Amino acid sequence: MKKYILIPMALLLLCSSCEEVINVDLNTAAPRLVIEASIDWEKGTSGNQQSIKLSTTTDYFSNSMPTVSGANVFITNSTNTVFTFVEQNPNTGVYTCNNFIPEIDEVYTLTVIYDGQEYRATEKMIAVPDVTRTEQKTISELSGNQIEVEFFFQDEANTDNYYMFKYKTPGFLIPTLEVLNDEFQEGNEISSSYSDEKLKAGDLIRFNLYGLSEQCFNYTNLLINVANSAGPFSPPPATVRGNIVNQTNSNNYCFGFFRVSETDKFDYIVQ
Repeated sequence: MKKYILIPMALLLLCSSCEEVINVDLNTAAPRLVIEASIDWEKGTSGNQQSIKLSTTTDYFSNSMPTVSGANVFITNSTNTVFTFVEQNPNTGVYTCNNFIPEIDEVYTLTVIYDGQEYRATEKMIAVPDVTRTEQKTISELSGNQIEVEFFFQDEANTDNYYMFKYKTPGFLIPTLEVLNDEFQEGNEISSSYSDEKLKAGDLIRFNLYGLSEQCFNYTNLLINVANSAGPFSPPPATVRGNIVNQTNSNNYCFGFFRVSETDKFDYIVQ
């Protein structure tokens, strides 16, 4: 496969410019299925409306992500109740369910059947504590003063707990993700803080606290580390596989993770 990049080069002595076409030879690989299956039960809601997105991997310079239609997608619980996910809008790759029943500590199994292959994963619905309070302060950085907002919650004692924090703020299309386990803070009040030099009074910080299984914690932590260590034009140092296994052909693996979590959402207006 060949891609073309136009690179303008200034020729100052001639007071003119030209464009040079550079051919970039890239290795190609067969597309793999990508399953985005995060079942989130927001506190205070029924949690009956859930969605799963299917797509495939594509070329590095592609401007779009190919969606997957025609798949059979469903989740079963421990009593073999089946929750079917249907692609309501064609060619979107988004499969929705309107009668899902979330239960804390319930075990769910995801099944995706596509192109003659069956993919499956099992996870437990993990509870999460309430966000109890927030604090805002100004911190000094090399670039100047920054606003920092801290979100607090109470960890449950006598059990291993794993958390994910998601921050969505103005000006950033991609949320900030962090994970934490309570190994050194078990039974104590725990906090997570967010700061950015662009934060200003009136900005909305949308904070989500998720409960994770240990398996999901390890996967997400690895994924964050890989994403932070890879440059924009360098390959990731490792292929990160999730918990979704191809039951038909293990060599034809997919990407993605099946997660079922309770979440507490907290919206904070910067003061």
